[in-house]
Amino acid sequence: MASTDTQIGQQGHTLTDWRPEDAQFWKKRGHSVAARNLWISIPNLLLAFSVWMVWSVVVAKMPAIGFDFTVGQRFWLAALPGLSGATLRIFYSFMIPIFGGRLWTTLSTASLLAPAIGIGMAIQNPESSYNMFLILALLCGFGGGNFASSMANIAYFYPKKTKGNALALNAGLGNAGVSVMQFLVPIVITTGVFGAIGGAPQQLSDGGQLWLQNAGYIWVPFIVISALAAWFGMNDIADAKASLSDQMSILRRRHNWIMCILYTGTFGSFIGYSAGFPLLMRTQFPDVDVLQYAFLGPLVGALSRAATGWVSDKFGGGRVTFWTFLCMIIAVLGVITFLPLGDTAGNFWGFFACFMALFFLTGVGNASTFQMIPSIMRQEVPRLMPQLDEAATLKQSERESSAIIAFTSAIAAYGAFFIPKAYGTSIAITGGPAAALWFFLAFYVICVAITWIFYSRKNAPVPC
Repeated sequence: MASTDTQIGQQGHTLTDWRPEDAQFWKKRGHSVAARNLWISIPNLLLAFSVWMVWSVVVAKMPAIGFDFTVGQRFWLAALPGLSGATLRIFYSFMIPIFGGRLWTTLSTASLLAPAIGIGMAIQNPESSYNMFLILALLCGFGGGNFASSMANIAYFYPKKTKGNALALNAGLGNAGVSVMQFLVPIVITTGVFGAIGGAPQQLSDGGQLWLQNAGYIWVPFIVISALAAWFGMNDIADAKASLSDQMSILRRRHNWIMCILYTGTFGSFIGYSAGFPLLMRTQFPDVDVLQYAFLGPLVGALSRAATGWVSDKFGGGRVTFWTFLCMIIAVLGVITFLPLGDTAGNFWGFFACFMALFFLTGVGNASTFQMIPSIMRQEVPRLMPQLDEAATLKQSERESSAIIAFTSAIAAYGAFFIPKAYGTSIAITGGPAAALWFFLAFYVICVAITWIFYSRKNAPVPC
């Protein structure tokens, strides 16, 4: 039988009394419980991003071990986890109120074992077909789906005044999984870290060796530990329970769809650039050892997200988002300027610096857009549902904010598919990626206009 402690409002792992907006409750008990759930959530999300984006590094090394796929085929392998991850996020968006944060975090993290082990096994078999790798790339989408449920879960734990920073920490340090992966995998594939258990190395034409299977196997022990930590250390919130039909109300909210566009401009850019950055650098600057630099972009983006959540809490998410998109336009112009075009060799360090600026700005924008959503719904729910009393209005706005945060993250994650695919298509048609980058720039212009019209101008309909 589950133990019940009425004094602290907890039955087993379920919090039956959760009032983060109550200052006394938050100080006495709420903050410590929320912090524990946050710091267990972060490594689980970090691993999800690591597995989700692992193909961005693996595809760069596959030709060296005999899997000589075309550039287009390799861009597909880098892009497909984004497609499946984004699609899974749509379903994961609604899972927390149905299953609870503790159970769903455990299950979704454990599901990462399938692609991690599968990649390790397929890489060691020289007869593995391209279709097998396509399937494994799709399975890596399990990691992409986790973000939606993770963010929805953490949103329930924190009060409005610190929600932006909490979400920024969860997302930012979780996003760092891309950088951790792009830094760690190039190291572990050069040595037999698992000994005989990990299998024999692949022989290279220059006499060297690679253990490319370690790109998958390295995550297995950490996945097991993190899933167990979620099961034994996290909590469910009783008030967060809701049916699927209750949550579907967000599909009728205009600002849900508007924020999908803006978050696609920020997070969609971050994850798409992360997925395509190593292969883009390799195709445009083949004389540069790109894997020693690739991890820096996602690292900058993840850290800027984690470090700048407070900026939006202080100055307003709408204002920060507006200026972020303006600066992203300038950064894309810089990237295009330094690309190899025509007879020019381009400038790698100028290209790299402008991309670092882009990654930094996507992190700032990721934090600011997520800070906007609770603020928007706190203004919209009283207008849309005037029959609710103050307590019911607060509960409804929190529920809808959490669902919208998860849903917008699902739509934005398609950037992980479309950006690498846009590079591949642009290169195939025009011989270079500039056309894709001009398209991204035009999209950011649209995002600037939307942010100004709805949220950041004087007398905006929903100032935030």
